[in-house]
Amino acid sequence: MSANRQVRLARRPVGRPDESTWSITTEPIPEPGDGEFTVRVEYLSLDPAMRGWLNDVRSYVPPVGIGEVMRAHAVGRVHASNNDRFPVGAAVSGLFGACEYAVSDGTDATVIDTDLAPGPTWLGALGFPGMTAYFGLTDVGRMKPGDTVLISGAAGAVGSIAGQIATLSGCRVIGIAGGPEKCAWLTDELGFDVAIDHRAGTIGRALHAVAPHGVDVYFDNVGGDILNSALAALRTHARVVLCGAISGYNATDPQPGPSRYLSLLVNRASMAGFIVFDYADRFPEAHAALSNWIRRGDLVAREQVETGGIEAFGRTLNMLFDGANTGKLVLRVAED
Repeated sequence: MSANRQVRLARRPVGRPDESTWSITTEPIPEPGDGEFTVRVEYLSLDPAMRGWLNDVRSYVPPVGIGEVMRAHAVGRVHASNNDRFPVGAAVSGLFGACEYAVSDGTDATVIDTDLAPGPTWLGALGFPGMTAYFGLTDVGRMKPGDTVLISGAAGAVGSIAGQIATLSGCRVIGIAGGPEKCAWLTDELGFDVAIDHRAGTIGRALHAVAPHGVDVYFDNVGGDILNSALAALRTHARVVLCGAISGYNATDPQPGPSRYLSLLVNRASMAGFIVFDYADRFPEAHAALSNWIRRGDLVAREQVETGGIEAFGRTLNMLFDGANTGKLVLRVAED
C-alpha cells in the first residue's frame, strides 16, 4: 500500500454523527523527519469521549477542527524511523489519529509489549479505559474493602474493568448493563455479584432489591435517569464518580441536571468528576497492577474488534451510542 487514507471532520454534527460528519482523504505515506517515526496503524480505539471532541465548546482538550484528522488513540507498528527509541518493527501506542499511517516525534507514544497482551488490549484494559477505571475507583471513589460498588455502563470498556478491579479489591459489585447477555457476562465471566438490566424495568426498584442498605461508591458512565436512581440509593458518606454521560452525548437540547442531588446533602456524600490525563505521572502504577492481574488470569480483558478498515470508522463509532458493543470497541485498520 503506497497511500495513506485518513478520516477527517467534514462538519460538526447536530445530534448523532452521520456520513456527512466525515470525509475520507488520501495522501502519500508521510516520511519521518529528524527525531520522528512513521507508524502503520493497525487498530483504532473507539471511545464515547470522541463525541465531545466534535463540539466546538470549551473542554479539557481543544475540539477537533474542521478538516483535521479525527483524534484517536491507536496501536500499530513502526514503519520507518529516525528515532532510536522507536525502531522499525516495534509495536507502539499513541494518539496517532484515525488514519492508516501517522508521523510522531514520540510525544505521548509508547512501545508496547505484545507478548503480554495483543494490540487491542493496549487500547482497553492496558490503555486509557483501564487507567480510567483504576484511578476513578482508587482515588476519586476512595474504594475500600467491604464497600458496595455500583457501576453503570458496566459491560463497556471502562465499566467492565472497573467492576473487576472492585471485585479484586474485596468489594461487593453491582453492574448495570443493557440486555440479558451482557448481564450474564458480568456475573458469569467477570465476577460481578449482581447485574441489573436497565432495559427490563425500573432501576430504582431493582437497586433497592439488591442493595437495600444503599451503595458506597457509584461509578457513573451514563448520566441521565440512571444517575438519578443511583443518587437515591446512596449510603452515608458515599462517593459518586463522574466518568461519563453517554446517554446524553447526542442530545440536541441541554440536558437537565440530576433531580436527586439533595441526596448528596442528606447522606453527606460527595460527587466528583475527573479526567484520566490528570494521573499521567502515575500511569506506571496502574499499568503494573493491571498487567499483573492479566498475567495471573485474574482480570478478563475483552475487545470487540470490528473490521472494514478506515471507511468503517463512522459506523463503528455509532455502535457505542447504540449499546452494540461488549467490552472495549476497536476498529481494525490494517487488513493484511
